[in-house]
Amino acid sequence: MSVKTNKPVCVIVGVGPGNGTAFARRFSKEGYQLALLARRSELIADLAIEIRGSAYACDVADVASIAQTFTAIRAEMGEVDTLIFNLGAGVWKSVEEITAEEFEQSWRVNALGALLVSQLIIPNMKANKHGNIIFIGATASRRGGAKTAAFAPAKAAQRSLAESMARHLGIFGIHVATVVVDAVVDTPATRKMMPSKPDEFFLRPDDLAETVFNLTQQKPSAWSSEIEVRPFGEVW
Repeated sequence: MSVKTNKPVCVIVGVGPGNGTAFARRFSKEGYQLALLARRSELIADLAIEIRGSAYACDVADVASIAQTFTAIRAEMGEVDTLIFNLGAGVWKSVEEITAEEFEQSWRVNALGALLVSQLIIPNMKANKHGNIIFIGATASRRGGAKTAAFAPAKAAQRSLAESMARHLGIFGIHVATVVVDAVVDTPATRKMMPSKPDEFFLRPDDLAETVFNLTQQKPSAWSSEIEVRPFGEVW
């Protein structure tokens, strides 16, 4: 468990073995206190120890779970300086296959969860006239594939929410941005699924983390509200 210090607090919502882990290590390297959120805290306990951060179990589809988690973060670390919303839950089914429950769950995690988490940290960011809220998006937010009947609408809602927030909160010194990831992330799981793909096909999590960190360091007169990232081998 972290001890409250005067270091800035970075919260990463959705920490797994790929991008979330890379974000945690990159911001820890810069001296941030790290709050790592996953549905099961034991899955990220080792990473929390490695970076001297804290692991929290949080279900962003549940209002009470979000409130409890962020109350704990505030008490143990202080107010949030940077939020990285890294969740990308989806069910890969067509419009004929998807159920109403699966469609709603995807929306609750990707869109409603993003809203609820943001609402908890915005007041203090406005008071400080500073803050970063970064959404890790997907190409599906721009076009719906045959098997993204739930994922694409949910990510589109998240992207539109981020755009609305950026327009509203910029005047208060809060930088809101979406990173549209157009790539397959390099993880052991994706390598196993695609063993014949060359290295340049994959997006390296450490490289994405570098891009995201630099995004949070932009000056207000030249903020990016949305950027795309893809490896040079990606067809677009």
